[in-house]
Amino acid sequence: MSRSTEWVPSLWRETFEELLDDDNELDYGDQWTLNFNYSQTDQVTVEERKRGWKVYCHSSGYGHFLCASCSKSWSSAKVTLLFRYRLRGDRGSVIMRPFGQACRSCNDNSFKQPGFAMEEVENALLRLCAKIRKNCYGEDDDDHSGGSGNRSDNRKPHEKALCQACSQGICGQSNCPQDDD
Repeated sequence: MSRSTEWVPSLWRETFEELLDDDNELDYGDQWTLNFNYSQTDQVTVEERKRGWKVYCHSSGYGHFLCASCSKSWSSAKVTLLFRYRLRGDRGSVIMRPFGQACRSCNDNSFKQPGFAMEEVENALLRLCAKIRKNCYGEDDDDHSGGSGNRSDNRKPHEKALCQACSQGICGQSNCPQDDD
């Protein structure tokens, strides 16, 4: 399985489009788009909820990191991805934010964006599609686990001081407060 230590938005967008076009994951005739917002939070105002926005926090992503300062690389099974989504008329929108981790060696308070293997991208997006089908189309959640199997990283302690999501109070390790399950 090929993995990337770089954040590649096009991989996410192309995989999302492939799941929609080839695999018919959201086969309702609506047009869905995936975009990125690197400052969005998990807080959805009453007005945003009235406009249909929902939140899904995927906290079991297995990502890879590379520090540009010291070239240290590491993997984590605790990468948090935040998705906001809504369906209005025949148009669906997904806005995604990946959360980074700081380098333990540099401790420079800057967060590195995660890279992901294709399988991890697909797992996270399949779980997102299951949430969309449940919350926008009324289907039962077909329980795509979105998990990554039994990796040794799952047993490592979560280092809150190095986690960008923890620093903003929305780390999936303690459950995303507004996960529209």
